[in-house]
Amino acid sequence: MDMIHVRAVSPPDLTDRVEELLAGDPYVLNLIVQRGAARNPVGDSVACDVLTGAANEVLHGLRELRLDLRGSLVIEPVDMAFPGRAAEGATRRLGALANAPVWDQVEARIRSEGRYAPSFYLYLVIAGLIGSVGIVTNSQILIVGAMVVGPEYGAIVAVALGIDRRNRTMVRTGLSALCAGLLLTMAVTFLFSLLIRGFGLQSAAFDRGLRPVSDLINTPNFFSFAVAALAGVVGIVSLTEARASALLGVFISVTTIPAAAAVSVSTAFASWSEAWGSLVQLLVNITVLIAVGAAALRCQRAIWRRVGLGHARSGGLA
Repeated sequence: MDMIHVRAVSPPDLTDRVEELLAGDPYVLNLIVQRGAARNPVGDSVACDVLTGAANEVLHGLRELRLDLRGSLVIEPVDMAFPGRAAEGATRRLGALANAPVWDQVEARIRSEGRYAPSFYLYLVIAGLIGSVGIVTNSQILIVGAMVVGPEYGAIVAVALGIDRRNRTMVRTGLSALCAGLLLTMAVTFLFSLLIRGFGLQSAAFDRGLRPVSDLINTPNFFSFAVAALAGVVGIVSLTEARASALLGVFISVTTIPAAAAVSVSTAFASWSEAWGSLVQLLVNITVLIAVGAAALRCQRAIWRRVGLGHARSGGLA
């Protein structure tokens, strides 16, 4: 049974309205109100469990009361719950809506990925270096490793959310972090590639022009676009449903970090056409991921909103 746990601190003058809202909702369970029990901020302690299918409506109601601004509002996932009769009956009444994502949780998850601490840039650079070694040694395993290490998808999906929410600051911050991080990655990887070339550390096959890994990266085509579009859809769906395994598949499906590494390696080895192809590959993948991500977010909201309206018309929601 999917539910979330809500903890709140309510100003005393607001508690009656909060309690009325929660107590009157059949999908709110285990409601506890303790007057004067909270400190920092001072107020009344309120706690309850909410079935995820009804959580968006409940949280919207609490925020309309400005509880998140005047007091405190915390949401936690419930890992395991033993359903009672009330919970089972409420779940059946929700029907398809029981599987609806909690949008506040989804956005919080995406926003947490859109924080660009120094480690974000460190991971990007390390991923680029791993990718460059994979290219000069023709190692597909290292290319996959670089894809998994790279944190750029967090910035990409944050930009997509910013576009969906028309939040220019989020879009600008995400694009700036992506550009700065990728440029730094390509600069460091270029110097590393010059070192490899100077000491002749590249594989003999790479030296003879046998570069299957590099050729795969620097040849953008229809399939590059198709894979990026499909991965963009899967990435958003996996974020809304918190499916880590599917999200990992997105990381190792789209050529972003390997393409950035290929630009630097190709430039260091004076392979100009390969460098250009890799740059096009990088730009195509990032652009498609952002566009499809924003569209997928918008479509998912519309679909679940339609499901919710249909359920409300049928008398399923209080």
